Amino acid sequence: MGAPRLSSTPLPGIGVRYDLTTREQRRLSVVAHRDGSRTLSAYREDDPDACELSVLLTSGEAATLIDALMPAHHSPNLLSTTDLGLVAERIELSATAHWNGRLLGETRMRTETGVSVVAVLRRAEAIPSPTPHFRLAGGDILILIGTREGVEAAAAILGRE
Repeated sequence: MGAPRLSSTPLPGIGVRYDLTTREQRRLSVVAHRDGSRTLSAYREDDPDACELSVLLTSGEAATLIDALMPAHHSPNLLSTTDLGLVAERIELSATAHWNGRLLGETRMRTETGVSVVAVLRRAEAIPSPTPHFRLAGGDILILIGTREGVEAAAAILGRE
């Protein structure tokens, strides 16, 4: 049996398609759309050009599926925040949120809750360690780390309309 193979193909105006051929010669593909959504497709075993299943996932659904496929406890290089009494959460900023178009520092989230924004996912881009001068936009997914109570308070702040 051969090793799994992954290839990528740019799709101008759409995103990038990733094709995986498994060691069992099954073909899967993921289209990473520019808006952050993903289309997961599986192809027939008897005809690798015929799509058997196609599922459109939101960016949040795709992230949840990634967590299921690659749980943190399987990677010795990832820090387990729960062992430290911390949680890591993804919070999506609504387009109607009060903070849409405003600076991250204006939320006073770290001061009020002790929670850190360690990254922002915007479309297909990740912005690590955003500064207080980072301008938020509706649809941004903020990656937060803090206590459970702090993250819940931060989510309430971000949800303000």
